[in-house]
Amino acid sequence: MLTIWCFTDGKRGHENQTLGLVEALARLVECRIETVTVKTGWPYFFAWLAGGFATGKSLPKPDLITGAGHTTHWPMLAARQKFGGKIAVLMKPSLPLNWFDWVIAPEHDGLPPRINLITTTGPINRVRASATKSAHSGLMLIGGASKEYGWSEVALLRQIQLIALHHKEVEWQLTTSRRTPVNFLKNLTRLKLPNVTTFSHDQVSPDWLPAQLSNAAQVWVTPDSASMVYESLSSGADVGCFELPYAKPGRVAAGVEKLLRDKRVGSFADWQASGRLPVNPKPLNEAERCASELLKCLTKN
Repeated sequence: MLTIWCFTDGKRGHENQTLGLVEALARLVECRIETVTVKTGWPYFFAWLAGGFATGKSLPKPDLITGAGHTTHWPMLAARQKFGGKIAVLMKPSLPLNWFDWVIAPEHDGLPPRINLITTTGPINRVRASATKSAHSGLMLIGGASKEYGWSEVALLRQIQLIALHHKEVEWQLTTSRRTPVNFLKNLTRLKLPNVTTFSHDQVSPDWLPAQLSNAAQVWVTPDSASMVYESLSSGADVGCFELPYAKPGRVAAGVEKLLRDKRVGSFADWQASGRLPVNPKPLNEAERCASELLKCLTKN
C-alpha cells in the first residue's frame, strides 16, 4: 500500500491538480490518502529549520508527499524532513527545483530539462475521457479579463450567437467564472437563443463541470480559462477557443497558441471557415501518465 500525504491550501484550482494526481495513483495501486490542510506556509519554514512537523505526528509515515501552490512548499519540506517520504510538487515551485524529489509542471512554464522534472501538456486535472458523449450536448465556458487576455463582450456575444445558431441541434450549457463581468449573462439573455441555457458560476456545484464534460461532444472555452481548456481536452470532447483580445501575452497564451497550431484546439476563425472543430482523437491523460512515472520511481526504491 502507498501512503500519500496530500497537502492543500484550500484553493480549488490547486486541489484539482493534486487530486488529479492522487486519484490516478489510487487507480493504479492501493493507496492510503491523508489530507493535510495548510492556510499559510511561513510558520512551517521555522518548523523545517527546527526539524519538526507536529501536524503529522498522528499520521502514518508517508511514501509520497504532494501538493500544489506556494503555501504548501515549506509544509511539505518540513514533513519530509521529519517523517521521510518523497515530494512531488505540482506547478513551478517558488523554491529551488532540486529541493524537491519531483517537479511536475506544464511545459508552457518553460522550465529547463532536469532529471527530477516531469513536464505536462497543461496542468494536471481530475477529468477523464468519457465514451458516452452526446452529439446533441455542448458546453460553453466563459472566463473574463486576465493578465494575458482582455475582454470584448460584443465580440464574444457575437461568437456565441453564431455557434448556437449554426448548431441548432445542440443543447448548449453555458457557465461563467468569478472573473466574468456581472452583466454578461443579462446581455446574453437578450439574444434569446433557445438552445443556450446559462448558469452563473455560483449556481453550480464542484461536480457540475465534470458531469457536463463527460457528456458534451463539443466544448468552447475562452482562452483565459487555460485550466478549462486542458480539462476539456482531457474529457475527449472536440474543443474550440473563443477569440479574445490579447492584453499582455505570456506563458498561458503561449500554451493555448501551441494547441491551436497543433490543431488540438480549433480557433473561432477556423470554425467559421469550415463549420467544424478539429477532432480530439487522443484525449489528454496527463494525470495517469505522471502517476505511472512516479509509481515506477517509488517501487524502485
